[in-house]
This record gives sequence, structure tokens and C-alpha cells, in this order.
Amino acid sequence: MKSIYQSLAEIEKNNESAALCTVTKSEGSTPRHVGSKMLVYPDGHFIGTVGGGEVEQRVISESRMALDEGQPRYVHYNMVDPSRGDPGTCGGQVEVFVEPILPDPLVIVIGAGHVGKAVVHLAKWLGFRVAACDDRAEFCNPETTPDADAYYPVTMDELPKQVKIDKRTFLILTTRGSAVDVAGLAPLLDTPAAYIGIIGSKRRWVTTMKGLKEKGVSDEKLGKVHSPIGLELQAETPEEIAVSIMAEVMMVKSKGTGKSMKG
Repeated sequence: MKSIYQSLAEIEKNNESAALCTVTKSEGSTPRHVGSKMLVYPDGHFIGTVGGGEVEQRVISESRMALDEGQPRYVHYNMVDPSRGDPGTCGGQVEVFVEPILPDPLVIVIGAGHVGKAVVHLAKWLGFRVAACDDRAEFCNPETTPDADAYYPVTMDELPKQVKIDKRTFLILTTRGSAVDVAGLAPLLDTPAAYIGIIGSKRRWVTTMKGLKEKGVSDEKLGKVHSPIGLELQAETPEEIAVSIMAEVMMVKSKGTGKSMKG
């Protein structure tokens, strides 16, 4: 069996997730001592132990919630009286620190034209994992679009079949026209992506919405989209537009307001 530390190295290498649970306090009679560890995966299977029984099941549940929320937590249990909700009768107390181990957020830039290339470069510099997607293979490769970690030369509607899109994924559509968006956007709206932004004018987005509604896409799903994309910076060049776009992504990721910090 792999050790917890070997498993953590694999998780980091493969950009996967798990929660590392460590006993930080143990008083009286408890199943495990301080420093005992357990690694819990998103599906609930685990390596190691923090004591077995009801305590362990509760920690697994807390771990899955921590992974979902992306926030660490301390959990404290008395082990005296199950009739009061305690998870055991050992007589002691145990405290466990639950730490979600998460990959860097993933930015997927769909459309590798001038703006797309600038967004790929900036997102990588900001510490995101970055993927480029374009149905034109001559645009979607390391030579023409440097800095991406992965390349998907496929149509937009095929993308969810190629890469896992989750709550830590930010989709940035710097596509070449409304027709491309209407043809491929619907499957992306069915994903749990943290952000979906589409470049273009308000008029272009109105045209895109009309086409998607004709295909049966609901207003609720269309409401997920940020379009026109980015914060208002009066941006003109591809590089300036990339700053506007990534500023909005950072705002959504960190729950910022986008307001000036002056006064």
C-alpha cells in the first residue's frame, strides 16, 4: 500500500484533489495519538486512519465538505456519551485538522487568436493552470500559442469530453464569432464551471442568446455567462483586453468587488 506522502505526491503531480486529516489534539482515552493522519479522496475512499468507527466517518464527511468548499476546518469531538451525539464512549476528546489539497485553478481559453494568446500568457503568469482550445489545429499548439499546459484542437462542444470541467475551472471564450458560440456553447453551460465569459459586444451576446434559445437553452443557463467579458478598463490592445478579462476572473475567484480601493 502506498504511504500518505507518496499519495500526496501523486495527487499533486496529477492535479487531483484530496483532504489531509491530522489529529492535532488528543486528551484522555482516544483511538489515535496526535499526528495520526488520514487522506480522504473526493469519492470518500481513504488511506490511513484517525481512529476508525463513528469518528472516522464524521471526519470523512467533513473532508468531502471541505473539498467542496475549498476551505480547511477544525473538528472537535467529545467521546463520552453517544446519547448526546458523541461519536464514541472512550472518554476522551479529539481534535482533527481537515486540510483540502486542491490543484491550482484551471483557465481554459477557447479561441486562440490574438486576444486568446494574450490571455493564455497572462493567466499562466498569474499562477493558473492553463489550457488552450481551438478547432483550428494550426492555432492550438505550443508553437503558435505558447505558455499553455495543455492543448485541445477540438470544437467547443467536444471540450467537456476531453477535459474535466469542475468548480475550479474558468472558461474564457475569445472566439471568432457568434456562430461559433451558438454551435458549441450549450454543453459548457451544463458543466459546474466557476466562470464562463464570452468576448464581444452586447449586440453579439444578444445574437448568441437568440440562437441558443432557439436550440432550447434556458434563461437560467444563459444567466451563467459573463458577456461582454471583463471589467471596464477602456481596453483596446489584446494585452489590455487580457488584463480586463483576467481581472474579472480574479474578482470572481476571490469574491472581490472590482471597485477602486481608493476611499
